[in-house]
Amino acid sequence: MRLVHSVDSVIDLHSHVLAGVDDGARDLAESLAIARVAVADGITSIAATPHVRDDYPTSPATMERLVAELRGELERARLRLDVLPGGELALRQAQELPDADLRRFGLGGNPAVLLLEFPYVSWPLGLEDLVLRLRARGFQPVLAHPERNPDLQAAPERLAPLVEAGAFVQLTAASVDGRLGRAARACSKRLLDLELAHLVASDGHRAQSATRDVRLSPAVAELGEELGRWLAADVPAALVAGEQPPPRPQVRPKRRLSFGLRRS
Repeated sequence: MRLVHSVDSVIDLHSHVLAGVDDGARDLAESLAIARVAVADGITSIAATPHVRDDYPTSPATMERLVAELRGELERARLRLDVLPGGELALRQAQELPDADLRRFGLGGNPAVLLLEFPYVSWPLGLEDLVLRLRARGFQPVLAHPERNPDLQAAPERLAPLVEAGAFVQLTAASVDGRLGRAARACSKRLLDLELAHLVASDGHRAQSATRDVRLSPAVAELGEELGRWLAADVPAALVAGEQPPPRPQVRPKRRLSFGLRRS
């Protein structure tokens, strides 16, 4: 797979675009509506990452079937959007599912990359050990939206040992651009300043929503061209292709990402 070199063509590796499987799209019509917004936003590839946890016990077979159905609908609608397989795994499922199932949930179709759902409350005990165990089993963990956790917001540097253990970190676009409030925005900026973030994704659940839509362009605009390209195009493309990501550009986010600029 060729690495993407234009911010106008980005890859979204976290979405809930599949119909009726979790708290994302409720039916195929809504899946198509989300896809249209993604295409209009310049997204060329989107990973379908349904929840895999106790309240949404999605199986690999269900995810694969729904991906195939959505691809067919997109082809009939003549929407040029590549839907990739994946899953957003709760920490317990990431620890307990057999390797064969985990590989089928591989992020963007790469069986060696796993998207792990970082809890929204409290610090997850044993997470560093889990990262190390998954690495030993041949998986690359990607931590989804840790900047939305209040414990991490209070001390963003706590993420450093997890990155040192081999985890990648995915920020939510609506955190970066401020739609999810001041605390998530400030934590995103700090993680970027500490070089503890590697990709940005939408976590999109709806076609139209103040905080849960699929657009990446507002966050990319905040980040600036070089850093935006790295987070929204180069690193996601490398993960999907099983390649080493290019070095992070030595730039800082725009000053508009500074603490406390926007009220929640």
